[in-house]
Amino acid sequence: MIYPEKRPKLYNCDTCLFKIISCQYINSEEFKKLQDSSIQLRFKKGEAILKQGANASYLVFLQKGIVKFNLEDEMGKNLILTITKSPSLLGSANIFYEGINIFSVYAVEDCEGCLIDIPMLKQIALLNTDFLMKLLELVSGMFKTSVFNFISLAHKQVNGRIADVIIYLSTSVYQSLSFTLSLSRKELSEFAGCSTENVIHTLSRFHKEGILSVEGKKIEIHDFERLQKISKFG
Repeated sequence: MIYPEKRPKLYNCDTCLFKIISCQYINSEEFKKLQDSSIQLRFKKGEAILKQGANASYLVFLQKGIVKFNLEDEMGKNLILTITKSPSLLGSANIFYEGINIFSVYAVEDCEGCLIDIPMLKQIALLNTDFLMKLLELVSGMFKTSVFNFISLAHKQVNGRIADVIIYLSTSVYQSLSFTLSLSRKELSEFAGCSTENVIHTLSRFHKEGILSVEGKKIEIHDFERLQKISKFG
């Protein structure tokens, strides 16, 4: 179990989305047990929030920031499974996959989150089937984006993969046609399953063709419909 240290709270639990969702399914006393066994923490950009292969003793409710889910294969090659923003429950697969974290989660910008004790969460969830089903829904949501990314990697050319990544970041992460990347070109390549050079050359070509403009880390999409066509047929 996590034993919280005496430290100031980063945010008010009463306005936390995790509490709002949880208290639809569990009572206030049960949530108080979760709250008392949790810790609020800040994570610096690049810091590991969950580490692949480490003991899985807690989940993290991401209150602020953007993170990446990393999987390192046996050859040491790194693949980004998905990118997600707050609010989000990180490591929820660990509720059902006991022992170790099956992937890493890293902050791609400064983040804030709450560490939630897995044994306490499971104890409460097993007594509240609707709450358990909600946790299963949160688990499946993360894996859905990962599966779609793998489908893209397996069946599309580089143009289509990078178009997919830009569309996903625009619609699901930054929710804007104009955004400043929290990711490096190398991280984009790990997400798209290609080389850094492929990312640089493809973005440059999209820029020249007027599909989008790129200035440093700032991307602005000018022709979203054309980008969707490249995603579909690329």
